[in-house]
Amino acid sequence: MSNVDIGLIGLAVMGENLVLNMESKGFAVAVFNRTASKTDSFIQGRGAGKRISGYHDLVSFAAALKKPRKIMIMVKAGQAVDETIEHLLEVLEPGDIIIDGGNSNYQDTIRRTAYIESKGLLYVGTGVSGGEEGALTGPSLMPGGSSAAWSLVKPIFQAIAAKVENGQSCCDWVGENGAGHFVKMVHNGIEYGDMELICETYDIMKNILGLTSDEMGNVFDEWNQGNLNSYLIEITKDILRFKDNDGGPLAEKILDTAGQKGTGKWTGIAALEFGVPLTLIGEAVFSRCLSAAKAERVRASKVFSGPKITKPRDVKGFIKDLERSLYAAKVVSYAQGYLLMREAAKEYKWNLNYGGIALMWRGGCIIRSAFLGKIKEAFENKPDLENLLLAPFFTSVIEEAQASWRRVAGAAVENGIPAPAFTSALAYFDGYRSERLPANLLQAQRDYFGAHTYERIDRPRGEFFHTNWTGHGGDTSASTYTV
Repeated sequence: MSNVDIGLIGLAVMGENLVLNMESKGFAVAVFNRTASKTDSFIQGRGAGKRISGYHDLVSFAAALKKPRKIMIMVKAGQAVDETIEHLLEVLEPGDIIIDGGNSNYQDTIRRTAYIESKGLLYVGTGVSGGEEGALTGPSLMPGGSSAAWSLVKPIFQAIAAKVENGQSCCDWVGENGAGHFVKMVHNGIEYGDMELICETYDIMKNILGLTSDEMGNVFDEWNQGNLNSYLIEITKDILRFKDNDGGPLAEKILDTAGQKGTGKWTGIAALEFGVPLTLIGEAVFSRCLSAAKAERVRASKVFSGPKITKPRDVKGFIKDLERSLYAAKVVSYAQGYLLMREAAKEYKWNLNYGGIALMWRGGCIIRSAFLGKIKEAFENKPDLENLLLAPFFTSVIEEAQASWRRVAGAAVENGIPAPAFTSALAYFDGYRSERLPANLLQAQRDYFGAHTYERIDRPRGEFFHTNWTGHGGDTSASTYTV
């Protein structure tokens, strides 16, 4: 008899932990892994004595599931997902639901949703955030895809997701086709930005202020009690205090080359495609790329010298400046991420609930923080908010932080400490608050060399002009378009 609530394919650490999470919430789970021995070891180990059944073939795996069948795929993004889908289509029937819980590209999810629906089945592409611990104890879930699937998977998804103070689940329906994976992609992009800002803060405290790892850990601990309260600040405190076998800080022995799995890069690519100035997240991605060029940086360090470090006289005051600057730059990162989601929603006609997305990120996920409650309030008060910076709460945060932000950015530049996320965030803010930017000269240049035309401030928008700047170019202009 088919009495299993949900099936899961892919027993790596995230898959295993999600299965254990589901079972702990009262659901019977069937599991399958391409390598049968992995299935057996899980059933005999962590899954022993639980309502978890293992299968070595997809026919019996699918047969064990209640109809409509719900199968979650936790395999490597890309070709492996497509191959698994093809195998599942051989054993499933119309009305069944395939769920991709990996970090798939949202465009792949758009394509797969249409393909699966054409076969009469339903498809869900869901972001899953929180890492190994979140998967086991309660992740943030961001599902999108076939709308008809939501009522069928909702009881399981909301049961296993993280909960915030009032018991609300950090999971709700995001939107059609690739909306869930797009929102997860932006989440990961913001995660890149948050991590880079924290790393730059650490670099400034270490190399300009001369603080020890324990002293820096104490600063982050203090910050975690206030406005910056968040998972990433909390773990940074723990990391800086962690000692190696010799008693020294372990973090200082870790090679300074950062890895990445692609979601930050995808966020940057999407920003370029939609024309959104996602400057801070872009710099965070490029900082990881620069860190990877370790050997070349070592050679360059022997060629170039930098300025002599000048330590601020008021160290406590500068640490307060750092706290305000980190908070302000963090606001910019989220503001840019929300702008990207808004542009994608226009393009794909997604009805995104921006306050609801902030709630989904309040618990379980890597960027969870108290700060997200303020974002939720901002969009509840003004659902059509143009930019997070214009919400009264965040406007006041930025105004109060401006002087500190500029002092920190200036100190980093003067002392030769790279702070691309801090400075790019500040540059974005200065550009955003500028009534007039030098793009008038840029348009003149484009018209000069390419007859690309320009608009005039003394004429209505939409009228385009071309000037024969040299007297030799003629009056013919290029067609106008915006990428």
